[in-house]
Amino acid sequence: MEAKKEDKKHEGIKSTRNFEDDIFQISQKLITSLKNEENHARIIEDLTKNDFPQLTKKYNEEKQKIDELTDTLKRLQAEFENYKKWNSKEKTEFVKYAHADVISQLLPVLDSFEIALKNTSDKEKFVEGIKIIYAQFHSILEAEGLKPIKATGEKFDPYRHEVLMKEESDKPEETILEEFQKGYMLNDKVLRHSKVKVSGK
Repeated sequence: MEAKKEDKKHEGIKSTRNFEDDIFQISQKLITSLKNEENHARIIEDLTKNDFPQLTKKYNEEKQKIDELTDTLKRLQAEFENYKKWNSKEKTEFVKYAHADVISQLLPVLDSFEIALKNTSDKEKFVEGIKIIYAQFHSILEAEGLKPIKATGEKFDPYRHEVLMKEESDKPEETILEEFQKGYMLNDKVLRHSKVKVSGK
């Protein structure tokens, strides 16, 4: 009966979830064999015939999985590097040609300037042509979201106006008396502040 108990105790390693558990089982068997001189040789033989081959098989399987995962990781790293290069190139191209649409809309204005400059002999027609070009140019910029900032007669707004001069006036303090340079908004963002003169001491 005792021999049968010992046999059951030293069967091959059980199926475990990980390689570390198998190593632990074998180490426990080796410790048991050192304590049990009577069955020492049999336990070692059992380990050699059964446990070590199973452990070697599991080791090779785990190594294969690790090798496959390493290859996958290397491939993903290479793909990510290629993506970063592609993305960087796309950004460069975008910045390079970001204003292509606006510039293409301005080409007719350029054409109009060339026509006007060829006909400078008639001053009245030339001035009229420049006015038309100005309106054409203004219309294109307006369509892109550009709008002038209101200034003269308005109350000074530090977010939209820049004070260059102050002058005493009968108007309420910080009223804009004169605009030196027109300011512009691009949609909801100040593109350029209006340079103004305001009432004040």
